[in-house]
Amino acid sequence: MNIAFVTHYDIFNSNKWHPKAIGFSGTSYYKAEALKERFTNFEYIGPLTERHSLRTKFKRRLYKYLSTKAYYDWAALDLQKNYARQINTKLSNSNSQLVVCPDISTIAYVECQQPIVLWTTNTYGACIDFYDDFSNLCQETIDNLVTLDRLALSKVQLAVFPSTWAAEAAMNSYQIDRSKVEIVPYGANIECDRTIDDIQNLVEARTAERCKLLFLGVSWYRKGGDIALKVAKKLKQLGIDVELTVVGCQPITDEPLPDYVVNVGFIKKSDPEGSDRLNRLISDSHFLILPSRAETYGNVLCEANSFGVPCLTTKVGGIPSIIQDNVNGKLFALDADVKDYCEYVAHLFTNYAQYKQLAYSSFHEYETRLNWSAAGKSMQTIITEKFS
Repeated sequence: MNIAFVTHYDIFNSNKWHPKAIGFSGTSYYKAEALKERFTNFEYIGPLTERHSLRTKFKRRLYKYLSTKAYYDWAALDLQKNYARQINTKLSNSNSQLVVCPDISTIAYVECQQPIVLWTTNTYGACIDFYDDFSNLCQETIDNLVTLDRLALSKVQLAVFPSTWAAEAAMNSYQIDRSKVEIVPYGANIECDRTIDDIQNLVEARTAERCKLLFLGVSWYRKGGDIALKVAKKLKQLGIDVELTVVGCQPITDEPLPDYVVNVGFIKKSDPEGSDRLNRLISDSHFLILPSRAETYGNVLCEANSFGVPCLTTKVGGIPSIIQDNVNGKLFALDADVKDYCEYVAHLFTNYAQYKQLAYSSFHEYETRLNWSAAGKSMQTIITEKFS
């Protein structure tokens, strides 16, 4: 089957990715690679030319200077209609038999002969008042986001989400038939050729003398950095030698960071040196701690598992489709007490053989379920069954 993969941005040039959408763009890149691995006839359509109307440009300035509400020009319907015209032209000259798109907005106004598959993380509606970037929006932007959701979901023949949370949100909000929805977990947005022997070496190199926690995220509060810091402090009070490494953001605290907290800052994963450094930090850690208050998925959890690193995280959004209790980490309630985290860590360090088993089990989850090759295989099976 001939597959056309469509995005408005250039998925093969990370230097051009929007700083706030690096994770999303990276996921789209790995989706494309997963499909290329399974379908020999793969065509990429993109990037597209971004053209904003004078009306949209005026509104952008109007809201910037005269309103406290946020106006998103990327959600303007005239922009998406322009993208659709470009896509329609390209698809009319394409030999593709199926269109796959990771972006709801990009596909909303497309009119083509080929069936369309939406392979995306979540609807925009699911993010409204869930993420900070989707809070305090002006009514026009909210209306545009909901319109794009509704148009795209009514147009596509199949909608694929990585989590039960996202799938149910789409079905409940937009009355989509269950037969039109599939769930395929995402993989880790890193290159990984590690074997079980490699993981054994990494796990055996971690000792029970010091508990190494890694917090990895660009949003300190949303990702629960303050909770991670409290967990480290409590473990220290309990007599457990602990080290908390913070990567991706500046810790926000009213007091100086204690000496057992290492603030690394932002690491550019697309640079070879940055990638190597990040890989070392993850592989040396006992746990990734990510007590997120809001999370649509969480690829970093898959990345940690690829190093045999279990995750301490929360039952929110798409995370429960990645982490299973005592299989590849532990899920905590959003209102869980810090002592709940500490008791779990202390138990595993007291029974260190159980920690090692959890680490190996975490890698097994990555190896069998949370990688892009597995995602590509699932997509191939679904597409073949529905469209062949």
